[in-house]
Order: sequence, then C-alpha cells, then structure tokens
Amino acid sequence: MNADVAVENTSAIALWNDPTAPVSARVDALIDAMTLEEKTAQLFGVWVGASDEGGEVAPHQHEMEEPVDLDALLPTGLGQLTRPFGTVPVDPALGALSLARTQARIAATNRFGIPALAHDECLAGFAAWGATAYPVPLSWGAAFDPALVREMAEAIGRDMRSVGVHQGLAPVLDVVRDARWGRVEETIGEDPYLVGTIGTAYVQGLESAGIVATLKHFAGYSASRAGRNLAPTSMGPRERADVLLPPFEMAIREGGARSVMNAYTDTDGIPSAADEALLTGLLRDTWDFDGTVVADYFAIAFLKTLHGVAADWADAAGTALRAGIDVELPNVKTYGAPLTEAVADGRVPEALVDRAVRRVITQKVALGLLDPDWNPLPAALDATDEDDPSALRGRIDLDGPANRALARTLAEQAIVLLSNDGTLPLDRPRRIALIGPNADEPTAVLGCYSFPQHIGVRHPDTPLGIELPTLRETLAAEFPDAEITYARGTGVDDGDLSGLAEATRLAREADVTLVVLGDRAGLFGRGTSGEGCDVATLALPGAQQQLLDALLDVETPVVTVLLAGRPYALGRGVEESAAIVQSFFPGEEGTRAIAGVLAGRVNPSGRLPVSVPRGPGSQPGAYLGAPLAHASEVSSIDPTPAFAFGHGLSYTRFEWTDLAVAQEAPTDGEFALSLTVCNTGERSGTEVVQLYLHDPVASVVQPVQRLIGYSRLALEPREARRLRITIPADLASFTGRDGRRVVEPGELELRLSASSADPRLTARVTLTGAERHVDHTRRLHATILLDQTT
Repeated sequence: MNADVAVENTSAIALWNDPTAPVSARVDALIDAMTLEEKTAQLFGVWVGASDEGGEVAPHQHEMEEPVDLDALLPTGLGQLTRPFGTVPVDPALGALSLARTQARIAATNRFGIPALAHDECLAGFAAWGATAYPVPLSWGAAFDPALVREMAEAIGRDMRSVGVHQGLAPVLDVVRDARWGRVEETIGEDPYLVGTIGTAYVQGLESAGIVATLKHFAGYSASRAGRNLAPTSMGPRERADVLLPPFEMAIREGGARSVMNAYTDTDGIPSAADEALLTGLLRDTWDFDGTVVADYFAIAFLKTLHGVAADWADAAGTALRAGIDVELPNVKTYGAPLTEAVADGRVPEALVDRAVRRVITQKVALGLLDPDWNPLPAALDATDEDDPSALRGRIDLDGPANRALARTLAEQAIVLLSNDGTLPLDRPRRIALIGPNADEPTAVLGCYSFPQHIGVRHPDTPLGIELPTLRETLAAEFPDAEITYARGTGVDDGDLSGLAEATRLAREADVTLVVLGDRAGLFGRGTSGEGCDVATLALPGAQQQLLDALLDVETPVVTVLLAGRPYALGRGVEESAAIVQSFFPGEEGTRAIAGVLAGRVNPSGRLPVSVPRGPGSQPGAYLGAPLAHASEVSSIDPTPAFAFGHGLSYTRFEWTDLAVAQEAPTDGEFALSLTVCNTGERSGTEVVQLYLHDPVASVVQPVQRLIGYSRLALEPREARRLRITIPADLASFTGRDGRRVVEPGELELRLSASSADPRLTARVTLTGAERHVDHTRRLHATILLDQTT
C-alpha cells in the first residue's frame, strides 16, 4: 500500500509535503496549486461504513441524502470520511484495514496525495462495535472528577487513533436548561462551571491522544423551548453569554479543542449555521480559535429546508461558509457542485472557500497527513496484515482490562445516593425481591450514543460485542448467600400493569425489595431518553410509578434504583423509599458498581449534576435561576427540587469547621479563605466540597447562587484536611447592562456547601475599588490546596 503520489512538474519533494517547511508556507503552496473543485472537495465528507471483510468502505445510503458516487468524487479529493466504524458492526481489525485501504485509494486518486480525515462519535466511548461503553456524560458530571474524565478520554482517544480515526465528535458542552429534553443524558449537567471543567478535561484527554476534539453544539441547543429537540430558543444575549458560552470558552482556551460543531437551533431568528457574529466574530475574532468549524449533520441543508433562510443549495452553502462553517457533514450536499457553481458565477467569493480550505489543510498538515512518510496503515496494523485479512478478526481489543477498570471506577464515583434511612448498605439479607423493567436488562446501562443502542439495535442478529452483565447477575455475585427472586413488574414504557400482583407478592416474602426503574435509551422516539426522545413531563415513563407505589404499599423496605438518562419525579418514592440510588446510564461496568454500593463494598461519592424534581411538571427547574425562578407565594407551582444540584450522601459522615477568610479584596484582587473537613465516621469516604457565589445586589438580575469551584476530598476515618482556597475577583464577573463582562464592587457571599441547598459555612466578603471590565482572558478558577491536619 503506497501513499506516495507523484506531483506534476517537479522531481523534488513538493513544498506542501516538506515537514521541515513552515506550516503556513506548506498550506499556501498547496492552495495555490489547487483548482476550485479540488479546494471545495476538501470541505465535505462522505458517509461510509467500513467493510467487515477488510475491503474498502462502502458509501452509506442515508435516508436524507442521495447516493454518493465515490468514483466521480475522488479524483478531486475528499475532506472527510464520516463514521467508518460507527455505521455498521465491523470487527475493529478488519475495520482498520478497510479504512486504510480506502485512505490509500483516496490519496492515490487525487493529484496531491491528500488523504481524508476520518471522524467518529465518542460521546461515551468510541462508538465502534466491541469498544468500551463508558458511563454517559451526565455520569461524568456526577463524579465531579475532571482528572478521571481526562484519563478516560485519553483511553478513548488511544483506541480511536489505533485504528486510523483522527477526529471525535465530543464532548457535548450544552448546559441543561430543561430536563424534559431528550439529550440530557449527553450533557454533563445544569451548571456551566461543572460542564466547563469536566468537558475541558475530556478535551484535554482526547487531544493528548492525538484526536481532534469537536465541541458541540455551538451554541444554545439545550435552551430550546419546552425541552423539544431542534426547536427555537428563547434565550437572551446575557443568558447565552453567562450560562451557555462559558464551557466552550474554557474548552477552547484551556482544553485546546481543534474543532467546533454548530447547533441546529436558531436564536432570535438567526440559525447558528448562519450566525457570522457567533462563528466568526466571537469564536475566532474574540476567542482566537484557529481550528475547524464542522456542520452538525445536514445543518447547512437545513438552512433551506428547515429554517427558510436560504433559497437553494448554493445559497445555503454561501450563507454557511460566510458565517464560518468550514466543513459540510456528513455527506456532500451544498459544498460540492452548488458551491462550485456559485463561486464560478460570482455569487460566493472564492476567498471564502480559500479561508475554509486553509483551516482544513492546516489541520491535515498538523495530523501528518501530508508528510512524505505518511502511511495509511494505523498503529494497530502492519504491512503483512493485508495478505490475509481473515486472520485479523479478533486481533484488536477495544475493550481490554484497563478500559473496563477505568469504566468501573468512573461508574462507582458517579453513583449518587439520594436518600437512605439506614437500610443501605444491605446487611446480609436472606431474601431479596428484585423488581422492575431494568433489573434484568443488559442494555439498561447504555446511552443512546453507545454502539449497541445507536447502531446495534438495527442489527439484532449481531452479538453486542461487549459484556453487559445485568443487575440481576451482579447482585447474585455480590450476595451469594441470598435468595434473589425476580419479577419484571412492568415495562419501561409499555404501561402494562399485569405484572404488579406477582411483584407485590415477591416483595411481601422478601427482607428487602430492590425496584430498578428508569429509561431505555434510543433515538427519535425509539426510547424514553436520547436524541429526539423528549418528554412532556418528568413522570416516570409508562407504568413505573404505579409499580413503585404498589411496592411502597407493602411493608417490606423498598430501595429504589434508577438507571436513567435524566432525573425523574418519584412521587411517594421520595419520602417512602428506604433508600434511593441514582445512576445515569453508568456504562458496561455500571451494574457491578451499583451492586457494590448496595452491598457497601463501594462507598457512594457521586453528586447530582442535575436537580431531581419533586413534581413531574415543574420544568424548567435548574438550580441556576434568579429569585423569580424559585418558589414564591404568588404562584401555585413550586419548582423546589426533591434533591438539589450537588446533593449526594455517603456511608460515612463529614464535619466542616474552622472557617477563616480575608473579608476584603479589590475588584482586581482575590479572596483567601480556608476550612477544615473531617471524616467523623468509621469508614473511608469522599466528600465533595462545593463553592457557590451569591451576589445580593448587582446592576442586572443574577442567579441566587452559582458554582465557582469544587474539590473531591478522600478521607480515611478520623482524618481531617485543611482546604486553602484562593478566589479571584474575576469569578464574580457577569455580563453587565452594556454587554461587557464586569466585576462590580460590593458585598458577596461565598457559600461552602455540600449541595446547592446545603450550605455548611458562609463567608461574607466585600469587593472594593472601581468597577472593572474583564474579557475572555480573565481568571476562570479558584485555587484549592489541601493541607494535612492532625
């Protein structure tokens, strides 16, 4: 397989292939040598599926697009290959060979030997058959552990690079505004600082493995009206600036993300794909982003078909290109012939094409795709593997022991103990009644972008590719001496009540009842959670609440366990459950983690990344609201949650004492405070110290409080640590009346809390001096140092 392609009219290495030349010179030389058709060819992808026999990829026939003729496209080149592993089940080694052969063909067919950039999904692990299914992003948020998330992302990135993938479409940095939205499971939580820090850690891990991280969805996708997918948004510029943009800002500035994907939505009538002020003015001119902007799938065509701001495909292409979208995904629709014709007849300036292709080629140069020693064979293969593709099957393991151990650690840290009357941990129960639709369902731990739920459901005769023990199986291993009786009770969403009698009978005969409720992940209405699976209320799907109520009527203690993609109102279950264990699609090791929490082998340390509502109809209900968003005497709707953002219990106890604080600082200075946290219980455990800022008087309405820092603190019994926290005045900034970010003098409260509803220590401080404006270079974090105490 030879990647070297002759370049016309030169016997020496072409400048664009010379790794010793400056990148800008290489890129300029190549663009100068390209025809218009060769340039536009670098600005679109083709949706493909790798061959399970190791042959070349085959174009994917998507219902929203016309068939693609690769033979006609490839002579001018190709920008991207869309989801070679995430389209059909394919053995990883044979998929890698298939991709390599296709890349060799692409490079050999165009004049300059330019291969395509291959991208795939990696929302909760590499979305490939046989790859590790990690916990979903909402579980990353629940763990409150950026270092662990970075480690996971690096492992995901290594697996992707090993088989020839260059770009990952993750993370999702949308901040939850309404939990009825189906894509809540894909988000990290309802607080921008949590989303920003965890998302940035993921970007750092993915990028460190050589994968181009793609931030999505820029910007405002999660702020849609009534939590409906791909719906208009009602946010104002201040909400966008202070809530929805900071995670992207942080991931670009600190994470080094090299790609951004636009949101489908429009804001005040301007679709994101057509928003030059957003994609160029803010992203590039202000934030200095120099990577690529890629279209969410079909988003450019949607300018014509959904938004009605483009008259035809050429108009859509010109509008998106002018706004700042560099690459059309997943297939060529507007950036091919329509764009080329529009440039040729003067409707679209060729300079816009050059601007976009310069970004694309710069990225390909950085990835080594134009170097003379580029080889299409990825690291996991060698040249001899082409001789006998059938011998490759099973060669590459994308779900090895290290991956599974990492998945289990994250799953354990992400489980949230919402309530507990002392029933947990279970003390050698003799008879356990295991009830519920998710108690014996292998895929109940997976989100909608896991391979089995995203792609595998369309291939029912293909094995799952990974081990997915059910909770019934892991409980049997965790409690070998207990008799475990099982009844489904009802389905996730079928409304069937015929199993309630058997369920209650088993509960009456047991020492404890474990009822396992929640979601089934899917797409576009095929599940109860996931993309396009929005809900009208946050009542449990189907007849699950009736099942829970029936079990609560039995005298046997009921432990409610949730495997879900969003928070749900539990009705009587909030007060009457003996304990509530919340998990958010915890991945392939999730049931082992849950069993460990129930048995006490694992001390729960997760904290809620989203509030759990008390009633099913009180949305939007995120904690990050102004005073008018909270309960009042003039409305009959009380949005106060049953369990607040940041809440989570432990099997041990913690005491917070000895607060010390410097009470004044200038608006360009910083506060210093310290406190001691002690584990006063009898077993080791982890506390999550959360720092919230309350600004009682400001020039514009502020949220009652907002998270500005946090720290996981693992302590042995009787161990105490002193936390020393430095808080820059920049963290008190917000978007003022004139649209600029401002730090205002005045009084503040710094609340050291176990959740947004549980302040333990409060420091009242004052900012002095003049009002001060800050920008995207402001300080973004408090510094938290730990001292050992006796």
